[in-house]
Amino acid sequence: MRKTKIICTLGPATESPEVLRALIEAGTNIFRLNMSHATHDWVRTVVKTVRTVSTELNILTGIMMDTQGPAIRTGDLDAKLDLKVGDILEFSVRGEKSEDIFSVDVNYPGLIHDISVGDTVLVDNGVIHLKVLSKADPHIRCEVLTPGTLGSRRHINLPGVKVNLPPLTKKDLADIEIGVEVGVDFVALSFCREAADIMELRRVLNASGSSARTIAKIEDQHAVSVIDKIITAADCIMIARGDLGVECPMEELPIIQRLIVKKCIRIGRPVIVATHMLESMIENPLPTRAEITDVANAVYEEADAIMLSGETTVGKYPVECVKIFDRVAQRIERSGGLGFADKAEVETLRHKTASAAIALANSLPDSRIVVFTKRGFLANYFSQLRPLKAPIFAITPSEVVARGLTLNRGTHPLVMKFEINPKHTIAAAEKLLVSRGLVKHGDPLIILTDVLAGSERFDSIQVRHVLEENGSAS
Repeated sequence: MRKTKIICTLGPATESPEVLRALIEAGTNIFRLNMSHATHDWVRTVVKTVRTVSTELNILTGIMMDTQGPAIRTGDLDAKLDLKVGDILEFSVRGEKSEDIFSVDVNYPGLIHDISVGDTVLVDNGVIHLKVLSKADPHIRCEVLTPGTLGSRRHINLPGVKVNLPPLTKKDLADIEIGVEVGVDFVALSFCREAADIMELRRVLNASGSSARTIAKIEDQHAVSVIDKIITAADCIMIARGDLGVECPMEELPIIQRLIVKKCIRIGRPVIVATHMLESMIENPLPTRAEITDVANAVYEEADAIMLSGETTVGKYPVECVKIFDRVAQRIERSGGLGFADKAEVETLRHKTASAAIALANSLPDSRIVVFTKRGFLANYFSQLRPLKAPIFAITPSEVVARGLTLNRGTHPLVMKFEINPKHTIAAAEKLLVSRGLVKHGDPLIILTDVLAGSERFDSIQVRHVLEENGSAS
């Protein structure tokens, strides 16, 4: 059973019920809605379709809303600008464009205060490099360092510059309101720069009555410099290598990725590796060998999830991309990982009990871990500690909690009502696992649950073996 989760971004190529069904059957665990391009009516429609198809297949899938965030972009142009080395390009923060030189509007008036003479400005995903020569409100004059053609609404990166944009824009807040309405399971905060940013997102969600898990997208140098605080504040982390790869020196990107994955596992935060994983498959039926190695490295690092973006929004081979993710992940998982969980922080008594259960599971061939969880915390402990081979079956009475666990590595959530007596709950869970074909005769089940002793309950680790096809065990 594959441990690494697969996230697919939805778009024109994948929004139909037929393709959604194929994506789920191929192994998709979570669908991402990119709010930089999505409309509210589209969100309502596609979420309903995903839920319907998932129910028909009896396969739980999560839904992630990815906010656009406070992106700095150029304005609209009547015609593209053909920029050559040495040309002067002027940014105008209030629409007062110059007539005698290349000039373009910028959507962030505060840019002129945040930026300094000598700073580097990267435009259009880093294709065009500029150097700030001077600034005089409302204009910022820059020298073109690399040639390129500038179109409308291109993204601007400012490596090493701390901008004073709010963590959530008016558009983000309106989008989150729709996300709460349709019941998304995760909300990703684009351009998260501080722990306070993700805390603000959680405040907004709590005020709306949403239990969606927060995801901090790491996309710039400043976020990397305070990564420990952000990881502690967030529910999950996404290493968004698109903007991050522009903001940071390219040779540092693999080191940053591994550092963040290691830190997330150590303190128990699910972590996603995203962007450009199978980029060539937007047009081609097969990936490059370098892309396969990149995917393999993320799996080898034992990241919780790997993500597809353009490959499944507008790509020609979305289902094939998921199948390749699945093949590579399963093969690399059989060869083992880097073992970052060996240094995981284990502090509470329940956390230590989970660690003991995993040690037992690692010593028994073909074992399966069964954990009963109402809010998902105990399942998080097991996922963080990365069992060597045993899958984690997280049994919960809440479908919302179950969908939130679709991101956790090695975790297979199942929804089932709990009985008053834990013994009856265990028996029902065993029958459910057998009926779903998840366990078979002779499999050892490592069960972490509570037991009744008079009027008191105690945590216990039980070892049972499935004896019969009806699910009874000893």
